[in-house]
Amino acid sequence: MKILIISDAWKPQINGVVRTYEFIGKELENKGHTVQVIGPSDFPKRIPCPGYKEIELVIAPYKRLSDMIGTFAPDHIHIATEGPLGKAAHKYCRLNNRHFTTSYHTHFPDYIAKRVAKFQPFLYNPIKNSAIKSLRKFHNQSNAMMIATQSLEDELKSWGFTAPMHRLTRGADLEIFHTGEKTEFKDLPRPIAVFVGRVAIEKNIEAFLEMDWDGSKVVIGDGPDMAELQQKYPQGHFIGKKLGKDLGEHIRSADVFAFPSRTDTFGMVLVEAMACGLPIAAYNVTGPKDIITEDFLGTLDETDLSKAAYDALSKTGYEQQRHAYVQKNYTWERAADQFIEIALNAEQ
Repeated sequence: MKILIISDAWKPQINGVVRTYEFIGKELENKGHTVQVIGPSDFPKRIPCPGYKEIELVIAPYKRLSDMIGTFAPDHIHIATEGPLGKAAHKYCRLNNRHFTTSYHTHFPDYIAKRVAKFQPFLYNPIKNSAIKSLRKFHNQSNAMMIATQSLEDELKSWGFTAPMHRLTRGADLEIFHTGEKTEFKDLPRPIAVFVGRVAIEKNIEAFLEMDWDGSKVVIGDGPDMAELQQKYPQGHFIGKKLGKDLGEHIRSADVFAFPSRTDTFGMVLVEAMACGLPIAAYNVTGPKDIITEDFLGTLDETDLSKAAYDALSKTGYEQQRHAYVQKNYTWERAADQFIEIALNAEQ
């Protein structure tokens, strides 16, 4: 099967969307399918996303995208994101009576509203409601919508999303994320709580940096709010972006993994942290509550991240069980099987 994935988030960006299709694409190719990803770098006219220059938005992509789709002649089109490229692909499929699938990866209504509300708080609800309306229209015309968790499905249905929803889980690269010796942070006071992700307002990192903690708090990642948070929280340890085995070493060397976000739809880093043997501390929200389903995996709390972190820290001695749990429940091969099944059914 020739599969075309169209995404506003693609290399050289580094985020959950990019990594999801990178890993699923490899597994699909291993199974004999042909996969092509079209991203922003395939188009000459691009501008930086306001407030997030690392992300580029394509200008007027429709004609070039149409030609690329025609040249590749895919059996199935999957639209991964709702940006300019995603909208152009959506238009192409409607005008050419093509079946297509979509994914809901990111809570854009919350993300956009939080960014605007940082300067104009009264606009949070109007912006969020407007974004929900736009995304609802976008996804409801798809033949199938891929989502990560049951709680996300419940939330989207409460917002009026009516497209058929199917589960697309995630995995972890167990060659990188595994248990072992703690080789990093030798000079930092323990216990060490670590956050990994984009350093941006939607990740709610301030809740992590403000929580009561007797040891060290480490932030791994980069993003538009880095300088502001470094200045505001000098007691935090901001060590920048880490990749591959280096990232695995740093996660494995911590004592507990803190996940302060309240707006992520899944949280792939949770699975990677568990594969490294770390207990998870998070809020009881979509994403964490779908992943932290066994007591030995960590602790969720409605309001107190510090309480969750200390309780998670008490769950020592379960490193191998957490790794085995990931190995059993979260694999990229399984995600690829889910993807192809959804795509095949959508074309019927």
